[in-house]
Amino acid sequence: MHPQWLSNAYLVADRPGGNAVIIDSGGPSAALLAEIERHEVTPTHLLLTHHHGDHVAENHVYKERFGVEILAHPLEAERLLDVDRAFEPGELLSVGELRIDALHTPGHTDGMAAYRVSEEHLFTGDTLFKGSVGGVRAFGSTTFDDLQRSIMQVLMKLPPETRVHPGHSDPTTIGAEWEGNAFIRLWRGLGEEGTEPCRVGDEAATLILWGPDYDGGHKAWVRWEETGRDDIVAGSAVEREDAAKDSPTVPVADPTGGRGSI
Repeated sequence: MHPQWLSNAYLVADRPGGNAVIIDSGGPSAALLAEIERHEVTPTHLLLTHHHGDHVAENHVYKERFGVEILAHPLEAERLLDVDRAFEPGELLSVGELRIDALHTPGHTDGMAAYRVSEEHLFTGDTLFKGSVGGVRAFGSTTFDDLQRSIMQVLMKLPPETRVHPGHSDPTTIGAEWEGNAFIRLWRGLGEEGTEPCRVGDEAATLILWGPDYDGGHKAWVRWEETGRDDIVAGSAVEREDAAKDSPTVPVADPTGGRGSI
């Protein structure tokens, strides 16, 4: 994990002495290179969840060292000069004993891909985090509706025991997020939407949910006053009235889903 960006790079191998893939390259490469050597594995592919710099920063390291084939969703591949070919959703990639497929999860970017490895491990990029979700105001993003659909109709349909490895910070499971992620709980109809007025830059909005984010800050679900459209934005971009910051009218995420310490 990168110490400033908190972005993760993953090494996934079928067995010691076997084959491996790398998923995203935003984390410092030294640790992964050490593990590659320690386990004597051979990386053959670098899979990119999306094109943002904190996920592709060290692509060149793995290309130069191992000659990996770099893959991404077709829309992301168009934005990156070093991608070798597109990885189409539904395509199956076999690497040694690993079986990998790509799920298209637009929202944070239009070509965001989640990679499922041997049906047990899911690498979600910036769509789903432990206790939080991705924003939809970054370069290449689509809509709130896309993000919600990607999470609720694609990721949450996977088995609850599926291990989730996000693009930032800590791992989780599908079941844990179904039960404890405040955004998902509200999408499930559990709880009520907030009504607190707020501002994001020059735009007036209603603060629907004030949730946690992977960096220890907050992520906000807002509804724009002028259009009625919803967005997920960084909490740091939201201006709230001091007197209202602890108002009970704003749902505040309980990371345990009301179950106490976990």
